[in-house]
Amino acid sequence: MDGRLTTIELFKEEMKFSAGHFTIFSASERENLHGHNFTVYAALTGRVGRDGLMADYGPFKRQLRQMCAAWNETLLLPERSPHLRLEREGDELRAHYDGTVMRFMARDVTPIPVANVTIEELARLFGERLTEDPQGLLGLGIEAVTVKCASGPGQWATWTWARDDV
Repeated sequence: MDGRLTTIELFKEEMKFSAGHFTIFSASERENLHGHNFTVYAALTGRVGRDGLMADYGPFKRQLRQMCAAWNETLLLPERSPHLRLEREGDELRAHYDGTVMRFMARDVTPIPVANVTIEELARLFGERLTEDPQGLLGLGIEAVTVKCASGPGQWATWTWARDDV
C-alpha cells in the first residue's frame, strides 16, 4: 500500500426511500403519522493500494440500495420502543400506544429494531449493516465508515465506525 488515506463517498440517486413514521417523545406524546423522502449517504475511508484502489465499494452500494428498497413506501415502526407495543394478528399489525390501538395492514408496515424511528436511529441501522464484519472491513483496508441519513434538505444524522471500535 502506498499509505494515502482516501475517502470514497457513496451518494447515489437510488439511495433514498419514502416512508411514513411518527416520533415518540414520551409515554403520552408523539407526532402525528407523516412521511419523509429519506436520503442515505455513506463514506468509506481507507488506504490506497499499489493498484490505485482503496476497496471494491460495489457491495456497499448494493447493501444501501437493498435497504432503501425494502423500506420504500412503507410505514416504519419501532420494535424496541418502551412506549409502543406491536402485535400482529393475521394480516393486521396493531400498534398499542397510550391506551390507543392503531391498526395497519401488516404488508404496509416495516417494524425495525430501534427505540424510535428517527434519523439518528436510521443512520445507525444503515451503519451497523455496512459494518457487520469489522475484520472483513479491515481486511479490505477500510479503516472508517460514516453513514448519514436525512429526512429532508438540511437535516442529517451521522453515525461513524472506526477501526478503533474493533
